Amino acid sequence: MAEELSGGIRESDGSSQPRESHFLAILSRMKYIERWALMRSSRPENLSEHSLEVALIAHMLCVIANVRHGCALDSERAALVALYHDASEIITGDLPTPVKYHDGQIHDAYKAVEASAEERLLETLPADLRPAFEDVFWPTADADADELYLRRLVKAADKISALIKCVDEARSGNAEFASAEKTCRASVEEASYELPEVADFVREFLPSYGATLDELL
Repeated sequence: MAEELSGGIRESDGSSQPRESHFLAILSRMKYIERWALMRSSRPENLSEHSLEVALIAHMLCVIANVRHGCALDSERAALVALYHDASEIITGDLPTPVKYHDGQIHDAYKAVEASAEERLLETLPADLRPAFEDVFWPTADADADELYLRRLVKAADKISALIKCVDEARSGNAEFASAEKTCRASVEEASYELPEVADFVREFLPSYGATLDELL
């Protein structure tokens, strides 16, 4: 006979059979979440693509920080945090920025919904694995300065990725993103004043985005 237990099923011989976890199957649905829902895009961008790009940029920002600016950040961890940074949108969808930041009440309400979605997603993990992923989703109360700075760079990478999307659309002849590009560029410029790694990235890497493969090679 099998006896129900929290986190698994124990067979009569005492062995424990873990419950089925939907965590990764849910994450695989990132590819179905379309970003920029209020905009007419020349090429749609999904959450999976965005998360990968943010991870690549965040990793590079940390490498720049370590090599050039005397930091000792975990660049691989930055990439991992970035991969999961918008995972809640699998449940909530991508709330457009003009709506999200329309006023403080909407922003606070969305943050609460986002936190609830993240909690729901983590609940699908086996109990023994959950702490490892909580550590990625949420900084601990006693997070050190390096961890907090790393997460600032992930947020900066998110802004850079949004700007890259706007640049790509503009170079495709789509004027729909002109206003968004101004807003995103101002946000990235503000970050570059505070984070030297962002300034380096903007100067050395950003100009190449939107070019053709022939131009890049």
